[in-house]
Amino acid sequence: MGGRIQVPIDIGQDCRIHETAVIGDGVVIGDRVTIGPGAVLVGPVTIQDDCWIGAHTVIGTPPEILGFEHFAAYSDRSAGFGVVIEEGSIIRELSTVHQGSERPTVVGAHSFIMNRVSIEHDCQLGPGTIAAAGTALAGHVTLGSGCNIGMNSTVHQRRVVGNGAMVGMGSVITKDIPPFATVFGNPALLHGANSVGMTRKGHDDAEIEVVASAYSAARLPELAALGEASSSAFTWWQGLSTKPLIT
Repeated sequence: MGGRIQVPIDIGQDCRIHETAVIGDGVVIGDRVTIGPGAVLVGPVTIQDDCWIGAHTVIGTPPEILGFEHFAAYSDRSAGFGVVIEEGSIIRELSTVHQGSERPTVVGAHSFIMNRVSIEHDCQLGPGTIAAAGTALAGHVTLGSGCNIGMNSTVHQRRVVGNGAMVGMGSVITKDIPPFATVFGNPALLHGANSVGMTRKGHDDAEIEVVASAYSAARLPELAALGEASSSAFTWWQGLSTKPLIT
């Protein structure tokens, strides 16, 4: 099993933990988890089943907030609300996931976090998130399910990105992005619907056309014209958004 395990921890079955990984107090590891060389996990952290944690990834260190308590040793628990990496997620090498300061930091199930991604305190990423290399998510960012964040993009603190949104590479997100939108630029602007993504997720042509037509007019679609799942995605986003890109 390996790993520089600092204190007794809860480790599941059939895990593969490199001998140079550092695992501190309060870390819970599910079944069939791989943890690469030089990875550092500081509790409270839960890694659910079938996750893959890359080399030199750091999970569970304190929030990057001036004056926030920092631990004396990597065997100690970190102050904060914890980190949850949900089942089947991949976090590639050199990425960082910080403790929450007001709520747990969460990477949703079956997410793919590529190399050098920064997930700051209190971020909550929905299931199926894709964050390309070099992405930076500032504190308190919320992503809906199935978001695709392009390489070297930056999301401003407390922004909300709706289900199925596509963010082009190098973008700077300063406003809340509605579901199924395609955005890019600095600052990121709306460039229509993520029609390809919607098709891949099983949305029918009529529903895609409703969203695309609304976005071409820089407005939100009428919820009554959408199916229940899509309507719920917009309702969820509107309930959280405080700085919407469009209304």
